[in-house]
Amino acid sequence: MADGIEGKVVVITGASSGLGEAAARRLAAGGARLVLGARRLDRLQALAGELSLGRNAVIRTDVTRHEEVRHLVDQAVDLHGRIDVIVNNAGLMPHSPLDRGKIGDWDRMIDVNLKGVLYGIAAALLHMKVQKSGHVINVSSVAGHKVGSGGAVYAATKHAVRVISEGLRQEVKPYNIRSTVISPGAVATELPDSITEPDVAESVRERYAQWAIPAESFASMVAFAMSQPEDVDVNEILFRPTRQDY
Repeated sequence: MADGIEGKVVVITGASSGLGEAAARRLAAGGARLVLGARRLDRLQALAGELSLGRNAVIRTDVTRHEEVRHLVDQAVDLHGRIDVIVNNAGLMPHSPLDRGKIGDWDRMIDVNLKGVLYGIAAALLHMKVQKSGHVINVSSVAGHKVGSGGAVYAATKHAVRVISEGLRQEVKPYNIRSTVISPGAVATELPDSITEPDVAESVRERYAQWAIPAESFASMVAFAMSQPEDVDVNEILFRPTRQDY
């Protein structure tokens, strides 16, 4: 599926593993020109080597720092003259019951899952508005549709991503910019590793062991949204493993 992908300049955050890495592999195979950001530069460099991207196509990026996200997007424009798509993918999921008071985990989720998306949108729109074209893809979650016990703060950040994405959709129509929010269910990634409470982590890992589908499933959704004709705007995709019951 190269139609709508080949030649497009795509920025992906959280690209060193999981959903971001899978999307990078899929889009590279379709002929996209990628610029990848994540905190783990060594893993980004290894991926860039595999995909023959060149060392300037990866930048250590902490999405909680708006200047680093801006630099990532500007690098894509410097290298390729434009940015066609940004995939705001970086995320954390340190579930815990509210009464445990895991304030540090709450702050990290708000900073990465919510502010990181906003910083990506802001950086991309600076260029996309001038181009009068572009596509913003934000990553929410099934938790952005349904709250589960122990996941209130995570769900709040993912609900917020959906709300921001809808507001974005309405605001960017004059600039011919498309917007998509993708909400995955249980997908096999490192996300459960961000859970700091041992009992909660064990429970989540057990569910993921039963249900989780490959990260390539997410990459297929990204490719689908990107591959539509320019006059088709796929605004929301919600998908789960067939066996997932919530």
